[in-house]
Amino acid sequence: MNLKLSHYTEPLEGSITITGSKSESNRLLILQQFYKNIAIENLGESDDTAVMRTALSSLSEIVDVHHAGTAMRFLTAYFSIAQGRETVLTGSKRMKERPIKILVDALRLLGAEIEYMENEGFPPLKISGKKLTKDTIIINGSVSSQYISALLLIASSLENGLKLEFEGEVTSVPYIKMTLSLLSEIGIESVWEQNTITVKAKKTIENKLITVESDWSSASYYYSLVALSKGATLTLSSYKKTSLQGDAVLAEIYKSFGVKTTFNKNSITLTKVESRLQLQNISFDLSNAPDIAQTIAVTCFGLGLACHLKGLHTLKIKETDRLVALKTELEKFGAEILITDESLTLKAASIIKKNIKVETYNDHRMAMAFAPLLLKTNLEIEDAEVVSKSYPNFWLDIQKLTK
Repeated sequence: MNLKLSHYTEPLEGSITITGSKSESNRLLILQQFYKNIAIENLGESDDTAVMRTALSSLSEIVDVHHAGTAMRFLTAYFSIAQGRETVLTGSKRMKERPIKILVDALRLLGAEIEYMENEGFPPLKISGKKLTKDTIIINGSVSSQYISALLLIASSLENGLKLEFEGEVTSVPYIKMTLSLLSEIGIESVWEQNTITVKAKKTIENKLITVESDWSSASYYYSLVALSKGATLTLSSYKKTSLQGDAVLAEIYKSFGVKTTFNKNSITLTKVESRLQLQNISFDLSNAPDIAQTIAVTCFGLGLACHLKGLHTLKIKETDRLVALKTELEKFGAEILITDESLTLKAASIIKKNIKVETYNDHRMAMAFAPLLLKTNLEIEDAEVVSKSYPNFWLDIQKLTK
């Protein structure tokens, strides 16, 4: 389904409730398999979380995660310790192009039995679950945090716990800290000293109720809307001032674009204000929050600003190669943009072309990142329902604000 978005010029005002964080939800669902007395409130409603729940409840030998990258990584580790169970873990055509060798190699070092069924280093995988007794892994710190979190989530269920040693600089640190914080919240001990994380084994925990914070990545599109608006006051719930999510850095970043964030008891209010900062040389290192790169790039283009974004090396192995996709789609609107394997440089633009059709490449974030441009021009989003991957009600919520 394609969706045409009409140019909207009025001030924005309203309240939006955003579903629980996909990142927190999927981590907790894995932990709940080991510790059945974890209760979860405000669980995410994304496709990825639904896929995870279905996979974890399935007794089938073949488990298909479709486009859900988080599920692929976390379930690879989970099924590797499911003693006596043989599982074929597969996904979409794009999923079969997304590398998983680093995680498989790490699990094999622990003694896991995992075979590649088609291409070496890529899904689908044949996993023979077994008891893993080895307890030490050395892994490159610059890899996707999902590989590292996948290992940390099974760590306390291993007989001897897990010692994870990093080679090189660790990236996407907030997502690793999120995993460790959730472990701590349910009573599992871990220590991160210099280049080593140690997680202790734990067989049982006390009853625990955890409320999932709403998804900050989803909030990014409202930050973009407020930045591009002539005036706006939007309230988003449910959010915490002290967040486990790396994308909470939005509150600081978007000060540069004239967006003020007010933290309420269980929500945030975004207000358009006059920007107090000089916007001549916008540069952000998004190593710890790569999922908001698309949103920021579109915001800058919509405001006619130049920007340089770096730390984007993980974007090439997402639902699509997000750097190439961003370049292709922004250029349709008239942008001048340069990309490398880990950065994006956008030149300031004075003209935004009208009635452009945005291809989404099976990537939810492409659809949602470009949506705020409706405050600048008419546009059309191809395959608009792709947003269900992380935010099923996105278009309904946008319609509430712009009707």
